[in-house]
Amino acid sequence: MGVQAVDVRRPEQLDDVEALIIPGGESTTIGKLAAQYGIIPKLRERVEEGMSVWGTCAGAIFIATDVPRHPHPIAGLMDMTVERNAFGRQADSFERDLSIAAIGPEPFHAVFIRAPLIARVGPDVEVLARLEDGTIVAVLQGRLMATSFHPELTPDQRLHEHFLSLAGT
Repeated sequence: MGVQAVDVRRPEQLDDVEALIIPGGESTTIGKLAAQYGIIPKLRERVEEGMSVWGTCAGAIFIATDVPRHPHPIAGLMDMTVERNAFGRQADSFERDLSIAAIGPEPFHAVFIRAPLIARVGPDVEVLARLEDGTIVAVLQGRLMATSFHPELTPDQRLHEHFLSLAGT
């Protein structure tokens, strides 16, 4: 996509990136390691400076300000409440076509794996996509974006392009 991707494992590496994608995985592990390595304060500083951040699945949990019954560290960047594993276990994973006006009229095929649910958003958070029942699954707050699903598991790059536009790249 014309950008160089690098792994960020230390706080000082955040100074070298214009944007950060916090991927899916295990939110407990992400939070514990981010706290252990001192990444959370530096991440908050860089966001204050205007760095764009996109949390996908577990990454969305990590950037939320509220995660009920989750006693592990979170970055608390985005004004939303996220419920972990809200759609069930691994066996309950599913795929849906979503309407996301911000990326165009064609549906986006989304892959949900042990996905979190975005239960509440603050007044400055724009809802980008919902499931048929109204459940929020993609949001935007300034230069922060969160998705409950894994867009990297499809060949559709439109959400990645949208994120890069937020980052000014």
